Amino acid sequence: MLSKYFLMGLRSFVWFTAKVWSVCVEAARRHGRSIIQYQTVRYDILPLSPLSRIRINQMKKKILVLDLDETLIHSHHDGVLKPTVRPGTPPDFMLKASQWYELVIFTASMEIYGAAVADKLDNNKKILNRRYYRQHCTLELGSYVKDLAAIHNDLSSIVILDNSPSAYRSHPDNAIPIKSWFSDPGDTALLNLLPMLDALRFTSDVRSVLSRNLHQHRLW
Repeated sequence: MLSKYFLMGLRSFVWFTAKVWSVCVEAARRHGRSIIQYQTVRYDILPLSPLSRIRINQMKKKILVLDLDETLIHSHHDGVLKPTVRPGTPPDFMLKASQWYELVIFTASMEIYGAAVADKLDNNKKILNRRYYRQHCTLELGSYVKDLAAIHNDLSSIVILDNSPSAYRSHPDNAIPIKSWFSDPGDTALLNLLPMLDALRFTSDVRSVLSRNLHQHRLW
């Protein structure tokens, strides 16, 4: 009889310990996600060598065309008005591409929405002054296509970063594909592109490099 009660007690103890352990693991996992989400990742810009400085001064400053939804941001409305990020929270990482490129926002969203998001991202820094919205797109086969020629007639100096291949179907040689982002705090896709964006500044024609990546584009 004593052995029976001992086994019952041991099973209860093991069950309770396993339960506590799973709760602790889940708490640690959530804490880890929150740390990842709110830490600022830096990409240090090292001084250029004299030869690189001469080279970059000979190049035209490139234009980087940025999509909004699922590329730079992901937004949704759950019907409840509440702050989702504490004031003063640092960004997930700091993108210093504005020192390298003229930045342009090109979204297939309506202007009333896209302008508000761009204003929030720009935060009065006057970096995202050039903006294009749905009315600047062309509707083809049910998709909004972005015409880069509307931004500049010299396509050798334009790079578009967009998660939707159909958006740049007219200019695949100017595009950098990127996977869609849906609020994943561990996503580093934009950060991983910084070395490429840094290097593209030194090319006379961005298409000579980006055309090699056509195999990465999803078929539309």
